[in-house]
Amino acid sequence: MLNGDGLRVVLWVAGCSHCCRECHNPVTWDVNGGLPFTVEEKQEIFRELNKDYISGITFSGGDPLHSANIMDVTELAKEIREKYPKKTIWLYTGALWEEVCKEEIVRYLDVLVDGEFEADKKDVTLHWKGSSNQRVIDVPATLKAGDVVLYAE
Repeated sequence: MLNGDGLRVVLWVAGCSHCCRECHNPVTWDVNGGLPFTVEEKQEIFRELNKDYISGITFSGGDPLHSANIMDVTELAKEIREKYPKKTIWLYTGALWEEVCKEEIVRYLDVLVDGEFEADKKDVTLHWKGSSNQRVIDVPATLKAGDVVLYAE
């Protein structure tokens, strides 16, 4: 419930080049870490998404948009969007919206939380982000407006 709105499935990916100081999950930085993602894991995600009380999926890590992850995460997000059009898709990245807004994956996202975690801007009262420099972006509204629109909390 801390990884987006509602009760969610969370896929943690390995690989991050941001290496933020005081990162809450540094074990995910190594692209060779973690467990292989196989058909069985994908089916487990789909079984969970089939449940009515699950709001959607969140991609986190590491960084789902790391060069080692972006193609596979994009394909999975596309498949989830097609199979579960009423479920929301959130993604956390250390990159800025302006750096990733042209990537195919944004077409499948509902919310993107951007920006590196900055320990000196840490604030435990913030919803769905760890530091005040990060933005919780409403992706469809942003794409429509052409400017960043923050997600209404």
